[in-house]
Amino acid sequence: MKKSRIDAVLADRGLFPSRSAAAGAVRAGEVRIGQDGPVALRPSQLVEPDANLIVDEGPRYVSRGGTKLENALDALGIEVDGRDCLDVGASTGGFTDCLLQRGAARVIATDVAYGQLDVRMRQDPRVHVIERLNGREMRPADLPFVPSLATVDVSFISLTKVLPAVVRCLEPGGDCLAMVKPQFELGKERVGRGVVRDAADRREAILTVATAARELGLPIRGFASSGLPGPKGNRETFVWCGGSGPEVDDLEAAIAAVEGDE
Repeated sequence: MKKSRIDAVLADRGLFPSRSAAAGAVRAGEVRIGQDGPVALRPSQLVEPDANLIVDEGPRYVSRGGTKLENALDALGIEVDGRDCLDVGASTGGFTDCLLQRGAARVIATDVAYGQLDVRMRQDPRVHVIERLNGREMRPADLPFVPSLATVDVSFISLTKVLPAVVRCLEPGGDCLAMVKPQFELGKERVGRGVVRDAADRREAILTVATAARELGLPIRGFASSGLPGPKGNRETFVWCGGSGPEVDDLEAAIAAVEGDE
């Protein structure tokens, strides 16, 4: 019997909503081959179609993104309870799920794609789904209400092109928590096989986003690691801008403190 990739087998069995979600779980060490067997090493690992695949029970969120946002909210001390939120680039809904579990009153889940949002998020009455909406073109009239907190997780586009739209849709004094994916902030010539390995390059990507936010009139409140790598291993960092509280004066020092040199 022909072997198949483990991420494909997991998705085909309905254990994950997509192959990419299954791949993320494998990279996170959440899948074992056999009841007492070894942890799967990589998403491309080949297994028998009828292999006994064990997934760690009880994932807290519909995707790993929820854990990333949780890490940032905890590190920065941002309160979600009772707030109206906007999730730009919702995808499967990890951020949306995290916001709901932390007490968000309502969440607008937007994405340029269609059909990716987990059915549990789609059916939750607190979630307002807006698909096929390009984040950089988003306007207040597109949204059912004005959010006080926005989370942003976009791919294949720089955050600097999306933040202006977020600002015009966010209530005055609202918070924005944007996750920087360095591979989409730097030129292709500096991204080896989709992974930014140089710490200086990663810091530059974060600084570019933070500077753009400042130029839009958003004070920078802090930075936090996502705590988990991206699908290809990229280190991702959240930029907290807007809101109230102490402002970061020395951006480069603050970024170096959270990013490190590794």
